[in-house]
This record gives sequence, C-alpha cells and structure tokens, in this order.
Amino acid sequence: MRRVSVLLTNRNLTMQVPPLDLKSQYQTIKHEVDLALSEVINSQHFVLGPTVEKLETELSGYLKAKYAIAVASGSDALLIALMALKIGPGDEIITSPFTFFATGGAIARLGARPVFVDIDPATYNINPAGIRSCLEKSGKKVKAIMPVHLYGQSCDMSEILAIGKEYKIPVIEDAAQSLGSEYAGRKTGTLGLMGCYSFYPTKNLGGWGDAGLVTTDDEALAKLIKTLRVHGAENRYFHQHIGLNSRLDAMQAAVLRVKLKYLDRWNTERSQRAGLYTQLFKEAGLLKYLSVPTVKENRNHIYHQYTIRVLDNNRDKLRDFLKTHNVGVEIYYPLPLNLQECFNYLGYEKGSMPESEKASLSVLSLPIYPELTPEMQGYVADKMKEFFA
Repeated sequence: MRRVSVLLTNRNLTMQVPPLDLKSQYQTIKHEVDLALSEVINSQHFVLGPTVEKLETELSGYLKAKYAIAVASGSDALLIALMALKIGPGDEIITSPFTFFATGGAIARLGARPVFVDIDPATYNINPAGIRSCLEKSGKKVKAIMPVHLYGQSCDMSEILAIGKEYKIPVIEDAAQSLGSEYAGRKTGTLGLMGCYSFYPTKNLGGWGDAGLVTTDDEALAKLIKTLRVHGAENRYFHQHIGLNSRLDAMQAAVLRVKLKYLDRWNTERSQRAGLYTQLFKEAGLLKYLSVPTVKENRNHIYHQYTIRVLDNNRDKLRDFLKTHNVGVEIYYPLPLNLQECFNYLGYEKGSMPESEKASLSVLSLPIYPELTPEMQGYVADKMKEFFA
C-alpha cells in the first residue's frame, strides 16, 4: 500500500490502463486453452456435443441448479426463457430500465410489453417497492418479473420472490453480469424460476465469442428450452415448437470449461481490487466528489464493473480527462431503456424513471480485472485527484 501511496504524488507518471486486458488473462491459461481447443478440433465435433454437455454439467454443479442449458448468447438466453413461458403479444414483463438493451429487447421481440420499474439509487438494481406498486395499479397482464443483477451484485431477491409468489408471477433472473455472485448463500440466477447468463468475452467468465446459459430446477422447462434452442425439434426435422437456432459451439464450451476453474479466484481478485480503489479514493480525499459502490447485506459483489457515481455534473469531463491520460473508462449506461428511441411507443416521458435517468448522467465504470496492478490503480487515483484538484 505504501508503494501505491507514493504513486499518488508522482504527477509525471505515464501509464496505460485499459478497460480490460484479455491478452494478459490468456497468457496465464494459454497452455490449457490451446490444449482444450485442439481436442475439439481433433474431434471435429463443433456444435453442441460432448464438450458442451460437460460444460453444462460443470455449470449445473457450480451453480447448484438442477438443469443448465447452454445457448448461443446471453441475449438468446433471455429470449428463450420468455419463449418457454409462451410470452407473446398482450403480455407484460416487469423489468429495469437501467440495463443493457438485451433485457428489454427480448421482451419486445416477442410482441410483449416491457414495463419499467425504477432502480434503487444505491445499488442500481430494480426497486422491489416499485414492482409492488406497479402490480397494485395494474398487474393483470404481467406474466413475469425480470430483475437484473447489475454490475455483479444481486437484487433484493427475498422481496422480489415474495412479490412473485403473492401475485403468482414467475421470476426470471437476468444474471448476465453476476455469475458467481450470491444472495443469502445462493448463486444469483438460481433463486427464481429461471436464470439467464452471458459469456460474452468481457464478462467475468467470458468465452471467445458469444455464448449464454439458462438454468432452472423445473424438468419440463429444461426439456422445452433444449428443444427451443434447436428450432423447436425434439427429434431432428420433426418440430413441435417454433424455436430458433441457438446452439452453443464446442469451441466456446472448451474455453469456458478451462476458465470456469478460475472463476472464483478471479472474482475474489476483482473484489480485492475494488477494495483498493475505495481505499485509495478515501486516502486521496475524493469521496466528496464521488460515491463508490454500495454492497448490501446478505449478498456479495463480484464486480463485473466497479462503477462510481460522479457528483456535480462532472462525469463527462472526468471521463474525457481520464481517457486523455490513457485510462479506459466506460459508461454503463448513458441512456436508460425508457428513453431509447425504439421504445418511444411505450409512452415513457423524460422524468418517468428519475433514479435511472440520474444514474445515466453520473455513473462511470473504472477498469477492474484480476490483471489490474496496484500501480495501475494508483495511477487512476492520481489522475482523478489531479482532475478534482
């Protein structure tokens, strides 16, 4: 820590801090990944098959879910979960407006209506009180609740599940950013009826392309999801349902199987780096200019993103300053779904989701990954101190 504190006073230091460093990660596991890929190549079995089945078994065991069904992407995972519930025109799905587009997009693609509920400003996750209020006003068309475990921390699942049970509405968890995080000792994505995950390369467990997963403890749903991912056919060329092509390829499964062994360690290392950021910002006197992530009781945070809130309308200026000094920062997300042009037909006006809209103007995600060094974090803190000075 003393070494990092020294860096905070070195204004002449120049350093590259990318938003993510997948090349360095690959070098640590290169031999294992290359061997796993060569085995797939030698087998010439590239779509679904034994490697994908092994990944599903391993993820099922890791998550303690009865069934884990691999699909082609996290977006497809959301879509197929909704299709398995026969969601369609006239149905409504409650979800968060402060999330990646795929959450709302999957709902709209099936002709259903996304119903947005504002977020808790401390965690950026959907506010359970808002879900209840929405259902009390008009809940007859609502067919599912889809909470999003944003940035790597669980939503308040006890309250959300209680609401779902009270209103007899299933809960589908969007766990795309939270593989390995927990709520009251259970992995996110395994508390509701179904959980949906993404293995996009930037995720904590990322493949070398698109990949996703749906989990459930319901045998009939698992069977249907497996059918839907292969054009709705239980037996080849005999189609019981209108499905889609969402088969996971074996190359992605091979990479993910290697990486899965390291996931818990990598998540712990992310948490450690998050702790160092917070300590550095406190020591530098920066907490009067920004707020750091809040971790709620009964849950852990795997820090898919370390997202700060920049106060006094300084977010964009700080972002530009840091990028000028080679610090890779990102905004997740600059415009909530209720204000996206493609959702104008829903009738949401500016100000309808005040907390989500405030967050979109103030959040900034800093580089966070296991390969991030204390020196790099010290550099980030130094440049932020320089900006606010």
